[in-house]
Amino acid sequence: MAANKTVFGLLVGNRGFFPDDLAREGRAVMTDLLKRLGYGCVTLTQKDTKFGAVETWQDAKKCAGLFREKRDDIDGIIVTLPNFGDERGVADSLKMAGLDVPVLMHAWDDNKAKMSIRHRRDSFCGKMSACNNLVQYGIPFSLTKLHTMDPRTTEFEQELHWFAGVCRVVNGLRHCRVGALGARPAAFNTVRYSEKLLEESGISVETLDLSEVLGRIGRLADNDNTVKRRLAKIKDYTPTKGIPEENLLKMAKLGLVIDAWMEEAELDITAVQCWTALEEYLGIVPCTVMSMMSEGLKSSACEVDVGGAVGMHALALASGTPSFLLDWNNNYGGEPDKCVCFHCSNLPKSCFESMAMDYQEIIAGTVGKENTYGTVVGRIKPGPMTFLRISTFDTEGIIGAYVGQGEFTKDKLETFGGYGIARIPNLQLLLQYACENGFEHHVAMNHSSVARVIYEALENYLDWDVYLHA
Repeated sequence: MAANKTVFGLLVGNRGFFPDDLAREGRAVMTDLLKRLGYGCVTLTQKDTKFGAVETWQDAKKCAGLFREKRDDIDGIIVTLPNFGDERGVADSLKMAGLDVPVLMHAWDDNKAKMSIRHRRDSFCGKMSACNNLVQYGIPFSLTKLHTMDPRTTEFEQELHWFAGVCRVVNGLRHCRVGALGARPAAFNTVRYSEKLLEESGISVETLDLSEVLGRIGRLADNDNTVKRRLAKIKDYTPTKGIPEENLLKMAKLGLVIDAWMEEAELDITAVQCWTALEEYLGIVPCTVMSMMSEGLKSSACEVDVGGAVGMHALALASGTPSFLLDWNNNYGGEPDKCVCFHCSNLPKSCFESMAMDYQEIIAGTVGKENTYGTVVGRIKPGPMTFLRISTFDTEGIIGAYVGQGEFTKDKLETFGGYGIARIPNLQLLLQYACENGFEHHVAMNHSSVARVIYEALENYLDWDVYLHA
């Protein structure tokens, strides 16, 4: 199966007291729908059980066996109840399969004009019984937005896309490998984190000392063909007018070294010590290199903010689009639901209205302008936005997060770096929550509306302490 295709295990519930033809119809509609939407499907056939549904203990064993056999392919399980369904058949199938993937519970609508014994589904009731059993068995599950839904509607298609996003986030984070390049800046206690708490959720951190990076860069010749090709990619990525060729070559070498490390260690994302050692001993900022990684959905966070990188990754998994890390930075006049979000910056190309390479104005005052070329600057384009902060709270032994949605606006502002005006309903309450609970000033953002996906994945399946900002 295609590596980028979400594959669902489909469990069709049936119960003998109810019309069998509903189970047959339900399986056909669901398999056709998944195929049309481009999802893979693993399900019993009509040769395996009656109508390819699960009703008896023997059916449950066959379903569980199939799911176990395909466990490496299955990203999530959909339980669909065309009629009441057998509550134990559903629960036993999932228990014996033991896949530990997200589960979506779906019940079909009854037609109020067809409520005779020949047509009535009673899925409304059956879903409650099946969920009761899953709670008893300790199996977490997701619910559709409405208790019953007709699969032949666009609303249900949207629920499938939402659930696919939940599966991508859960499975992606449970196997995430983060590269921490260098030590955190000494002045930033805010980006401290617990590797052990992250590891409990399946998130591993691999470290690399900055001295090793500088040493590997020193071995690369300016006329190396791989360096030349990487330099061409940088020039194709962003305007570089006024940037010295020497500095661009250093960026190309830095990018090659990080790429090789990520491939060797099989890393998904990175968090980089972006100041001030790279500026002092290499003579560039790594922002463009990091921007290019984030644009390619290999999120890269500055200031060794591993929690920020994980947040960026979660948003990218949910949306399929690049994420970026910003500061909650300034108020916007007297408008309480608006603020200026900013970084120096390493934002991905697609988040900007337009961008260009420049020098880093903040650090330049310390290490000199000539050592700070490589930042990418511009205004963030307007549109919907989801924000997310993930943090480890060591003394409490938990991973916490907050998530919500807003928008980037067209409001006027003249400043430097990468910036945008964010409008978030009840922003002051969110800021109070962040301060009172010790969250960082960094926040991951993404041009999407995926807060519900993120909340479901982190709260329900990873068992983190998540605040959903309404």
